[in-house]
Amino acid sequence: MLSESTVEEAALEWFGELGYAIGHGPEMAPGEAAAERESFGEVVLEGRLREALLRLNPEVPEAAREDVLRRVLRVADGTLVRTNRAFHKLLRDGVDVSYKRPDGGTKHDKVWLVDFSEVRANDWLAVNQFTVIENSHNRRPDIVVFVNGLPLGLIELKNAAKEDTDIWSAFKQLQTYKAEIPTLLRYNATLVVSDGLQARMDR
Repeated sequence: MLSESTVEEAALEWFGELGYAIGHGPEMAPGEAAAERESFGEVVLEGRLREALLRLNPEVPEAAREDVLRRVLRVADGTLVRTNRAFHKLLRDGVDVSYKRPDGGTKHDKVWLVDFSEVRANDWLAVNQFTVIENSHNRRPDIVVFVNGLPLGLIELKNAAKEDTDIWSAFKQLQTYKAEIPTLLRYNATLVVSDGLQARMDR
C-alpha cells in the first residue's frame, strides 16, 4: 500500500539518482554527531554556504565573503513576500561588494551564491524531516532541498491512500509553514506538494 513514508523514501532515492547528497533530519539535528546547525531556529546550513562562497568566489577577500554571508543570513524586508523577493534578487543577480585592491584602489565586484553556468560546482542536498522551531511552533517539512546550504526547495507529501487526504491538504500545510516558520520560506524558490499520484508546484 502506498504510504507517505513510501513516497518520501522514493523521493529521496530519486534525488540520490540525480546526484544529490541525502541527509536525514533527525541525524542532522542540533546536538547530534552529524549536526550542521546549532539550533532548530537556523534554516541555512552555514558551513555549506561559507564553503560555497569560497569555492565560487575565490578571488574575493574573506572579509567581503563574510559580509555577504551575514547579509544572506539576516535578509529581511518587511513582509515574507518582500523578503523572499529580496533574497531572490541576491540569488539571481549576485551580491554587490566593494573591497580594497592591493594598490589601494576600490574594487566593485559580485559575490555569487550559486553557479548557474556549471551546476556541478554547487552543493546539492536533500534532507527529510528537517525540524524547524520558530516562535514556539515546531514544524517538520517532509523534504527540504538545499543548494549550497540554502533551503531553496520544500516538498510536502501526503498519503494518497487516505480518503480524507488530497493534494490540497498538503498545499494547506505549506500555508501553515509560511505562517508559523516563515524564516524557512525566506529563501524558498520552489514549493512542491504531492500525494504520490499528482503534484502541484508553487512559487
